[in-house]
Amino acid sequence: MKSALQGLAAPRNIPWWICVFGLLALYGPTVWDLTFNIWLPTEEQSQGPVVLVICVWLIWRAWGQINDSAASAPRPVLGWVLVGIALLFYVFGRSQRILSSQTLSAIFLLPGLVLLLRGPRQLRAAAFAMFFMIFLIPLPATLVDAVTQPLKLAVSSVASSVMYAAGYPIARTGVILQIGQFQLLVADACSGLHTLFSLEAMGLLYLNVVRHTSLVRNIVLAILIVPISFAANVIRVIVLALITYYFGDEAGQGFLQHQGAGMVLFITALVFIIATDSGLRWLVARNSPRPQHA
Repeated sequence: MKSALQGLAAPRNIPWWICVFGLLALYGPTVWDLTFNIWLPTEEQSQGPVVLVICVWLIWRAWGQINDSAASAPRPVLGWVLVGIALLFYVFGRSQRILSSQTLSAIFLLPGLVLLLRGPRQLRAAAFAMFFMIFLIPLPATLVDAVTQPLKLAVSSVASSVMYAAGYPIARTGVILQIGQFQLLVADACSGLHTLFSLEAMGLLYLNVVRHTSLVRNIVLAILIVPISFAANVIRVIVLALITYYFGDEAGQGFLQHQGAGMVLFITALVFIIATDSGLRWLVARNSPRPQHA
């Protein structure tokens, strides 16, 4: 522990500490605004603090490679260009109170600092952590509105069709489900773009943790996260409808208010992702050329 603290206090790390305090001063107000204006008040973007912690953990995990001064030389010109772009985004976002612009600026600033202090190889070690910060950016309301309604209609349609095929007395009008004597409104949180965004983040994190060597397998699994998200949303709506049908409207609302629906969504999506990954692994192993024995 003592040696680790001495390593952090080494003279070669002093520029990093200056950057850390500068980033805290610069983005502390932004994180505060995100927390109390977007992350905590809205269920749709409540994954923000978790994503932030994951980003910090990813950088910490790769810190040995990032801080390797022998890997490659600094690239000050490109570094300053990225820092300049980041400051433009930040100043504009801060002056106009646009949180998405302020958050986006960090995705340019951090790579710029790494290029200024270390080099491109060290930046590659931190590439995923900095890419993952995209999931911190609040989605534009116009984009959310444009995509969410078709998603809700599709999820409602599939959920009602599955339950009708299973013999339940269910009918659908738009995004309103009538099951028995109860009516359910499929809300934005149940099938919106924010949910898809969150599940895509979870899937990409899973890919980074398991670290497959096959590029094709990674790309296919990343693409399949979109239909996996849709299927998980359908199951979430079906579970909510079944709870309401068997236990009443109060039980269904309690299930939503206590984040039970969110747990069903993410557990279902995680199971689907692992199952899909296992299926892809089986296909790759089956189609891989086997060694020839003499």
